[in-house]
Amino acid sequence: MKRVRIHAGKVGLVFKNGDYKRVITQGTHWLGFNEREITYSLSLVFNAPVALDILLKDQDLANRLHVVNVEDNQIVLVYNNNNFKNVLTAGRYAYWKDLIDYEFITVDFSNINIPNTINKALYNHNALRPYIRTFEVAAYEKAILIINDKYAKTLEHGTYHFWRNNDTIKIAKVDLRQLQLEIAGQELLTKDKATVRINFYAQYKVTDIETALMRNKEYEKQLYITLQLALRAFVGAYTLDELLEQKETIAKAVLQDVKTQAGKLGVNVLHAGVRDVILPGDMKDIMNQVLIAHKKAQANVVTRREETASTRSLLNTAKLMEDNNMLFKLKEMEYVEKIADKIGEITVAGNGNVIEQLKDIFSVNK
Repeated sequence: MKRVRIHAGKVGLVFKNGDYKRVITQGTHWLGFNEREITYSLSLVFNAPVALDILLKDQDLANRLHVVNVEDNQIVLVYNNNNFKNVLTAGRYAYWKDLIDYEFITVDFSNINIPNTINKALYNHNALRPYIRTFEVAAYEKAILIINDKYAKTLEHGTYHFWRNNDTIKIAKVDLRQLQLEIAGQELLTKDKATVRINFYAQYKVTDIETALMRNKEYEKQLYITLQLALRAFVGAYTLDELLEQKETIAKAVLQDVKTQAGKLGVNVLHAGVRDVILPGDMKDIMNQVLIAHKKAQANVVTRREETASTRSLLNTAKLMEDNNMLFKLKEMEYVEKIADKIGEITVAGNGNVIEQLKDIFSVNK
């Protein structure tokens, strides 16, 4: 006979000649011939020394254990006194009931959605993180969820978590802000066969994310081509002079022309404009010569207009002086004054009329 003592928080299993016999709990116990005892802590996972199925035939022992069966494509979250402890993968596990309050939550990976019973604070826990996929959708974005290459739903902004299983999950995102598309350096022919290079831009917003991403491939490239072709068509309908004069008209026409096609792409084009019209070097020289000639012609017209006005004014003055001798005298004195301003010194002698003497001095006939 052998006496053994089981302390609090412990439990013992008795074996005889390698065969399980019974379970003993806290207290003093006597073991018979060829019997031995293995002590286990109630706070630890029970690791059976023999096949668990053999031990569970003892109903007393079975009532003292939580037996957790985890199938393939499952995990089990283990909570210890309401605190998350660890994750169990496929297999069979046993925990003692008497000391610690355990809770087991089974997760079926056939569903990618994480149930609300799992606290979101655990998503970044080291034990759980390898089993979770995380996707971010920014505040200015929308996204579509694609599961196994099939559209599932549209996602608003936020953070999304899914179980990591054999399903493929893709997130396709779209920027909902106003965007700008540049069509730069387009070499086009005008109606009069002049080659010009145009920089064009358009501002747009995505209005239908499902149409843009699911019904169209690379909607931005398609929008670019649509704008490019519309611009080419309208530029080809104008001469160079008309193009330079009606840039805004062309931009509005292109905008109206592409709106319908853009709607099929899930896009709304808000504004468009011609940024630059760049001419080749020789064309610039010709345009400059035309401009200079035009400006010279305008200057000649102005000069002739002013000369005509001046002559008409002199004629009117002459008619007035012809009819009024005093006015003639005043005008004569005005010219004498102007001439005298240019002479440093004038000497007048005798008692004759000063005005008459000055008149004789400045007389052209002298």
